[in-house]
Parts: sequence; structure tokens; C-alpha cells
Amino acid sequence: MTLLSVSNVGISFGSTELFKNITFTVGEGERWGIIGRNGAGKTSIFKVITGETQPNAGSVARKPGLRHALLDQHRAFEGATTVWEAGAAAWRDVVALEQRLAQQAIELGEMGEHVTEEFLERFGHDQERFADMGGYIYHARVDAVLQGLGFDAEESKTRLISSLSGGERGRVGLAAQLIAPADLLLLDEPTNHLDLDTTTWLQDWLKEADETVLVVSHDRAFLDAVCTHILHVEAKSSEWYKGNYSQFVPQRAERRLTRERELEKQRAYVKKEEEYIMRNLAGVNSFQAKGKRKRLERLPRLAPPPGDPAAMSLSFEPSERGGDQVIAIDALRVEVPGRVLVDDFTAVLRRNDFVALVGPNGAGKSSFISTIMGDLAPASGTARVGGSITAAYFRQDLGDLPLRKSLYDTIQDKRPLWNRGQIQNCLGAFGFSGDSVQREVASLSGGERARMALALMTLAHANLLVLDEPTNHLDVENIEVLEDALEDYDGTVLLVSHDRAFLREVATRVWWFDGTRLVDFDAPFTEWEEDQARRAARK
Repeated sequence: MTLLSVSNVGISFGSTELFKNITFTVGEGERWGIIGRNGAGKTSIFKVITGETQPNAGSVARKPGLRHALLDQHRAFEGATTVWEAGAAAWRDVVALEQRLAQQAIELGEMGEHVTEEFLERFGHDQERFADMGGYIYHARVDAVLQGLGFDAEESKTRLISSLSGGERGRVGLAAQLIAPADLLLLDEPTNHLDLDTTTWLQDWLKEADETVLVVSHDRAFLDAVCTHILHVEAKSSEWYKGNYSQFVPQRAERRLTRERELEKQRAYVKKEEEYIMRNLAGVNSFQAKGKRKRLERLPRLAPPPGDPAAMSLSFEPSERGGDQVIAIDALRVEVPGRVLVDDFTAVLRRNDFVALVGPNGAGKSSFISTIMGDLAPASGTARVGGSITAAYFRQDLGDLPLRKSLYDTIQDKRPLWNRGQIQNCLGAFGFSGDSVQREVASLSGGERARMALALMTLAHANLLVLDEPTNHLDVENIEVLEDALEDYDGTVLLVSHDRAFLREVATRVWWFDGTRLVDFDAPFTEWEEDQARRAARK
């Protein structure tokens, strides 16, 4: 059964066209991944589906009575004071009816033999409505989703929303969306605030869920595990493909190759016909030539395969080799007030190691890196960076970018001897050209700031890269560029990421959090995944 049909939809803002001819049909139970470059309009497609935005062209047909759930980006959680209440927000009517039934039950006991038929009829009617609205299942659903997303279900009944971090609020918002009674789930970057375990739980939940799913994501492993269809938004239009992300990639390549061949074939035909017309227009075959000219004028011309602007150009080139012992860690203990994050960790980061630092949200990964980089003093033990080591640090919060400076001035500060052309070439490699180089850093989107941070890292010519969630704001194409750059990098990498596809490509070693212990797994990330699966099977 068709739930949703989007036909030739286009959106423009004044003279600026965001996209056109967006067409796809979603059947019941399907799980669609929507992918494309940052700024392509993926979130706007959601707004068209929900009716928040009216398209300038085309139409959207929804199944009558279609219920959708969309993540509240503001995460205001109106009326909720605890995590559990926020998770159950969409069930407010059921909660109110449950409370009314509880009060009626008390009144029933107090009335005893004096209960009236009218009261019993109303009580029975409310009980039936409570069952029809899912009153006997919603408690278990709220508990299961909160537990799956990393909250203790019982504790969440008293834990205040006001005590949550930004990432935790994001997970509560996602929980509320998954818990809501809906036919269609619209998920916009749902894995952004999830660690490896909660991402795996979400995958399994979505695969088993009755709801139809549309998800915007740059997480290729997640798209592989969840999706049955892919909608690729590029060049201000879209095409859909059957299958997951890995199945989409060769299909897209094949379609482009077919179109290129068809285009070349048509170009050769047109050239041949034009040559014939030029030779014969004034000769004995002028009648045939004129006929060919008319047919050629009516011939629909094929367009080149669509393509988005090129992804960034990225290369990390160390200025010197550096020593074989990059970081020496001895009996390191890392603490924050009231809590031990890392205790008695000893390891050596060697030259050309690509170490993935993995663990649950809140385990202390960023604090551990801050200690390594000297921003946070260890509680005990040492972490020494080698004397010949130059480090470049990508911060998760991108907090070291100079917000009040222009992009141009930011690069000029690092390279005062460069001329205008050199600075513009540097910025152009990361997608900033023309007047955009005079924009303030503060005006950039998350993806643009991430690209700017990477641009600055390339200028350091470091032989140690410390990357704390570098893929969070990058689209798929730029994540793949970063992968290629790291594979070509002749240096050492310490990396925090929850992007499994990315880690599978680059990580040769894993440091993983097990409670307060940090464990050194001296093998690639793929082998660590297999080891974790075996451990889970033995439990």
C-alpha cells in the first residue's frame, strides 16, 4: 500500500531554486535513506512531506489519516519535567486518561453499593478507549526505547530534563519520536548523538518496527543496515534506487555510465547529420537535407549526467617524519569532579598507528584526548608527546575557530607571506570561493566549519592528527575524501568517531572503554567488532 507519493516537487526562495522534479513513492513498511550534499535540501523534503512547507511546483499525496513523527529540533519538551515524561510526550492524552481511570477506580471503591449505572457505563467506556489508544502497551514501549538509547528506564522517571547535556537532549528527542504512535517516521540525522551501541540498537529497532521510515543520514553503515531504498538528491533534483547504500553506489555508477554513452551516441549522430546538411543544403539533395534539419531541430537533446559541485580537496602532508614513539602513556588516570574516567592506562602510540578511541557517550573520550593534548591535567600518571612530534587537533566542538574573523583573514593569519591567489586557492579546495571567502567564520554552518577546521589542519603539516568526531558535520562525499586523505597520510592518527564505515576503512588499532578501564586492542577496527560480537554471544 502506498503511504506517500511525491511528484515533481520543486522549492524556490525568490530567484534561488533549491531543487526541482523531486519524485518518489513510499510504500508501507519501506525504509528510505535520503542522501546528498549539505545544503541540497534534504530537510526541506521532510518539511514538504509534513506540510510545513508548500512546494512551488509539484504535489504531495498522503494516505488519508497518515500519522507522522518528526524530531523536534528545538527539543523544548513542553510540559515535561522528567526524561520519562518527555519520552512519552506523544501519549499525553493516554496518560491523562490513565490518571482519570485511576481516580475513577478510587471513587468506585468509595461508592461501594451506591455506585450508579451511569458511573459504571462511563468507567467501562473509558477503559475501552484506554485499550484502543494503546494504554496497555505504551509503558513498555517508553521503557524499551529509553533503555535502548542509553537511559535507565526507572531512573528516567525522576531524572530532570534540565539536568541533561545537549547530546542527551538529542537522544530524548529521538526517543520521543520513536515512541510516538505514527505510521511514518521522519528521522533527520538520528545517529548524531549516538554511540556505537545505541546506533546498533536503533538499527535493530527500525528493522523490526511496523512504521515506515524516511531517514536523512551520512552514516553509511547505518544506511546499509536499515534501508531498503535510497533517494539521492543532487544537482537540484533527485533519483531513487532500490537497496541499501552499498547497493546504491554501483547502481549510480552504472546509470551515469549509461547516460554518458547515450550522450556520446547522440552527439555523434547530431554531428553526422549536421555534416550531411552542410554538404547538401544547396545541392541536388537539398530536399533531404532540409528534412534532416527539421528533424534535428525537433530532437530532444540529452543532458550530461547530473553532478554536484566537487567535494573538498584534502591532503595531510607532514613536514618531518617524527620519531617512532609518538605518545608514551604511563599509568594514566583521568578524572572529572566526582568521577574517574580512565584509571591506570599504559600504552605507546607508535608511528603510523591509526588508533580509534571508542566507547559509550559520556565515557570520557574527549576528556582523555584533552589530557593527551595538555589541555587537562592528569589526576596521576603521565602522557608524553614525543619531542619531534607536531600535532594538529580537530576539536569536536570546533571551538578553536576564530568566529569574528573572515575565512580569508583566518588563512592569512596562518600564512602571512601568501598572496591573494594562494589564500583563495587554499579556501577553494574546501568549497569556499568568490565572495564567500569574506564571510565571518561565525556565519558558517556546521559542515562549513568542519571543512574550515580541516583546511587549517592541512597548514600545520603535522605528523600527528588528533581527530575528535571529524565526520559529525560532513556529508558522505566529504567523509570519503577524508578517508582517502587519511589512507594516503604518512603519519599517526588518534581518532574518535562513531561512524563505523569510516572506522572500518582507517583504524588499525582500537582503544576502547570498558567502565573506567581503557583497553588496548592491537588490531584493526573490523577485528575489534568481531571480538565484541563474540563477547556478546557468550553473555
